[in-house]
Amino acid sequence: MSAERYVLAVDQGTTSTRAIAFDVQGRALAVAQREHEQVFPHPGQVQQDALEIWANARAVIAEVVERLAADHGRWQPAAVGITNQRETTLVWNPRTGEPWHHALVWQDTRTQPIVERLTERLDEAVIARLRERTGLRLHPYFSATKLVWLLEHVEGLREAAERGEAVFGTMDTWMLWNLTGGVKPSPGRTATHATDVTNASRTLLFDLHTLAWSDQLLALFDVPRGMLPSVHPSVHRFGEIDAAAAGLPAVLDGVPVTGILGDQQAAAFGQTATRAGEAKNTYGTGNFLLVNTGADATVDADGGLLTTVAYQLEGEPAVYAQEGSIAVTGSLVQWLRDNLGLIERAADIEALAASVEDTGGVSIVPAFSGLFAPHWRADARGVIVGLTRYVTKAHIARAALEAIAQQSVDVVEAAGREVTELRVDGGASTNDLLMQLQADLLGVPVQRLSTFETTALGAAYAAGLGAGVWRDLDELRELTGLGVRFEPMIDEAERERRRAAWRDALPRSFGLA
Repeated sequence: MSAERYVLAVDQGTTSTRAIAFDVQGRALAVAQREHEQVFPHPGQVQQDALEIWANARAVIAEVVERLAADHGRWQPAAVGITNQRETTLVWNPRTGEPWHHALVWQDTRTQPIVERLTERLDEAVIARLRERTGLRLHPYFSATKLVWLLEHVEGLREAAERGEAVFGTMDTWMLWNLTGGVKPSPGRTATHATDVTNASRTLLFDLHTLAWSDQLLALFDVPRGMLPSVHPSVHRFGEIDAAAAGLPAVLDGVPVTGILGDQQAAAFGQTATRAGEAKNTYGTGNFLLVNTGADATVDADGGLLTTVAYQLEGEPAVYAQEGSIAVTGSLVQWLRDNLGLIERAADIEALAASVEDTGGVSIVPAFSGLFAPHWRADARGVIVGLTRYVTKAHIARAALEAIAQQSVDVVEAAGREVTELRVDGGASTNDLLMQLQADLLGVPVQRLSTFETTALGAAYAAGLGAGVWRDLDELRELTGLGVRFEPMIDEAERERRRAAWRDALPRSFGLA
């Protein structure tokens, strides 16, 4: 019996790392997952141990590959794709493989003083040009400010960078470097220090229009160019797995890494929202709305949304998107579980919230790391308003779900585009009550896909295109299956009443940092 091909996706997320193998029909064959520690040194600071993340990645990849290899040799890997938490910033020594500091997670807001310093120094015209060139805002969310903080606070780092002993990367770059050999590649091989256009476009150092690192932006942030990875299209042959050096099963040796996408772009790619006007909303640690704008990279100078690269195929122009990023959604449920102990498992929130008919007058604004799109208030902090003796933990749970939905409505409204259907994915999209609340508050149907693994699937699709597993985007669209559809079930008056309560609670979180 001849071996059947599969594509392996490595999904390095904010709270865990997963490996998923997909067959040529886009069906998941095997999955493995490991969570990693979240480190909170001070309020507003979020760090992760990159060595722990790489160890977890190696373990889940090996688990999936060995499981399939044991199936009478039926399955053989054709390609590897990587998707990752974006903006999370790491600097490591390529000669030792040791990080210079914990990775600074995208949620980390310690760089607000750096943003304020730059804002005071730069005139409005310069800030406007930065936004037009990058599609982003001068904000702690993005990688450049985190890299500046590391260069200023880690002793000897800037000097090490000048000696070639410190390189920068987002988590896709860290995964790729280790997969392709890391500090000790096999003879005749070289570890790849690279990223793709979607991740580069989240750094504040990348020019959306030239698709290259900007000398002007590097000078503005005083970042040494030699620290930066090379940038390639999302579908590209980045390198080959060095199984011996990476400590991975031998069957992976030489398998090409042919796709890299930031997680939100990967989710859109997995939903095949690859045409202008198509949109998706991902419910993960945070929420992320992407609206495909095709070749249009126009930046809305006044809006609350960002312009970003959606994807780029090898040899073709980049495709762009408008994006609204919400910092805290799924992580709000984790907070109820881990910090307050209201539930034992994240999945328990649905039954608890469904045990009451409303929030009991409670609204939660989960601005734990400030507010991202469309408000962009780094000075905001979380608040719970409307508490009375009547309120129970069930009302708090329902208010948490409604907060997730309310924030998504804010982003959809800010997009300024007519939305007739919202396609959804991500872990929290499995929560039927949350999806019904979303449809009710948005006033349009919410369409869930038949698979919840769209982020990993997007990475697999990109890698499979790069390795010839699939021909083109049209073939990928034929693989996309629809699941449950949620229709709005409340009238406009009730919708406006709930929206008004949210709009009243929102500004109460401002200025609390």
